[in-house]
Order: sequence, then C-alpha cells, then structure tokens
Amino acid sequence: MNSARVVGVSKKFGGVTALHQLDLQIGQGEFVALLGPSGCGKTTLLRLLAGFESPTSGEIWINNECVADASKRKPPEERRIGMVFQSFALWPHLTVYENVAFPLQHQQQVPEAFRQNPKARVAQMLEMVGLGGMEERFPSQLSGGQKQRVALARAIVFNPTLLLMDEPLSSLDAELRMQMRKEIQFIHRELGTSIVYVTHDQSEALAMADQIVVMKSGRVEQAGTPHDIYYAPESPFVAKFVGRANFLKGSWAAPGTFLLEKHGAPALPITVSRDFSAFYAQQVLPVRPDQLKLSAWQPGADGIVGKVVHVQFQGRELIYSIRVGEEEWEVVTDISERFAYDEPVQVEVCL
Repeated sequence: MNSARVVGVSKKFGGVTALHQLDLQIGQGEFVALLGPSGCGKTTLLRLLAGFESPTSGEIWINNECVADASKRKPPEERRIGMVFQSFALWPHLTVYENVAFPLQHQQQVPEAFRQNPKARVAQMLEMVGLGGMEERFPSQLSGGQKQRVALARAIVFNPTLLLMDEPLSSLDAELRMQMRKEIQFIHRELGTSIVYVTHDQSEALAMADQIVVMKSGRVEQAGTPHDIYYAPESPFVAKFVGRANFLKGSWAAPGTFLLEKHGAPALPITVSRDFSAFYAQQVLPVRPDQLKLSAWQPGADGIVGKVVHVQFQGRELIYSIRVGEEEWEVVTDISERFAYDEPVQVEVCL
C-alpha cells in the first residue's frame, strides 16, 4: 500500500522547469529521503506534496486519492499531512501547549479521541519528544533543539498519513543534529508514519532513510536503499555526491570484468558483481575509500603499488591519500593500520 504517489509530475515557474516528468512512490510507513544539491527540485517536490503548489502536469495521490493535478488542488489542511520546517515556524505568542494543540483544532481529519481530549494527546506527544512538563513555556524560553522538538510534536500530534520534513536539522549544531536524528528515527518506529525528508546532507540520508531518492536538475538520478545508492551508484553524479568515490581508470573487458590500468605493467583484472554500465563510456570503475585495502609493500610483489602522500586522523579511522601512477586515491583504514608519509604501500581493490 502506498501513502503517496507522484505520477509524471512536472512543475514550471515561468520559463524555468523545476521538475521534469517525475515519478515517485512512498510506501506505507516508509522513510524516504530526497537528497540533492541546492536547486535540484527537492523542496519544490515537497511543496507539491504539501499542497502549497500545483503541478503543471501530472498527478499527486495521497491515500489512494488524487489530491492535485494541473486543474485542481486539495488544500494542505485537507491532506492529513504534518510538516516540519528548517525555521521551526513556531508562533511566538503561543505557549508550547498551544503550538502543539493547534493542528487538533484546525486540521480536518483529526481522530475524534484526540479532538475530545487534546490535553492528553499533547502531553503524550511532548513526552515522546522529551519535553514533558514544558507546556506553559513560550518559544523564546526554549533552546534551538527544544524548538525543533516542539515543531516535531506539532507535526505528529494528529497522527498524519504523511510527515514532510524540509531540512529540519540544518540550523542545529553537529551534536544536536546527531541527537535529533535518533529522535526522528524513534518517532518513525513508534508511529509508523510515512516520512518524506528533504536534505542535502548525504550522511543524514544514509543514516536515517529506508529509501534515498537522489535528485539532479529536477530529475531522479537514482532511487534505492542506502546500501544500493552507496555501493552501486548508477551514475558518476551519484558516486560523487553520495559519499566519496575514487574513479579507477582502465577498460571494461566485459560487463563483469574491469581491467585496471597499471603504468608500465599488464592490466590487473578486477571481477565486478554489480551493474556499472553507466561507467562504461568513461572507462572507469567507481570504488569507495573503504573498498580499498592497504598493506606494507613487499619488493617484487605483484599488484598495485602506491605511495602515501597525505594522512588525516579521524578518531576510529584514518583517511589516506595514496598516489598511484598519476592518480590520487582516497583510502579509509582502521586506526590500527598506520603508514608513514612517502611510505610505499600495496593497494588491493575489495569489491
């Protein structure tokens, strides 16, 4: 069962096309991250799902009902959606209780039990987001993290079909972002609400989502699980944008065999189990830094030889820059594997 479907949706603003014939399905209880650089169309898509904009063409379905096409648009309050914004968007003259209770009074599809006893429902939601007992405070008396929790409680208080989140953590500091990630994942598990989460932070998308939709220039570049997006990118853009990637030069002898170029030596065949057909034209193989393994160089040993040109300490891991021929590869290793500057090393590709 789908919570929402986007069918052949395009959106134009004057002469600019923000979305091109987009298709997307959000399953019941699924956490979908829309990931891409600024201007790729992800916030436009969120606004279309919310009901703030109408599609130029195509249809938007929520709960098996067509809520928007080029000729009609159901308003946001009739869609049973919750929204969390980057700016919190709390009413400064209302208390925490009044902010969170607002949808129970104004949303059209509120369960009768919540409408009849709003105090109990608001108290339950504030406990869930860790703000129990703060009902009488005003937004000006709250920290940034507390304000975001109030915004989250307000968005879920009426049990929405779909929760839309537009870069909700980008204004918080790094430690608070990590904490709020856990909160959002906990709420998702507890409530089972479908979530569409807009972000340009790839680590956020990889950590939280069931499905990631990578967007570029108003189109879906690739959609899949975090594992597939990371380890089986379908385009050079996805390989670069989601995580770091080395593009190893060589030639594709066959779909499952890449011949790695070795300067002054026979090419090294590498067996590849995934479909990397998008990289055939460039004659490169995308390899993540953690898919390369370093070991001490042995004189006369066969394989790939490189030299350490840079080291970054990252706590549990080390990030090495390794010069291989005319290229520089990035390699991530465990903290126990230490190599010195200018030290020759063996590099193994582990796909």
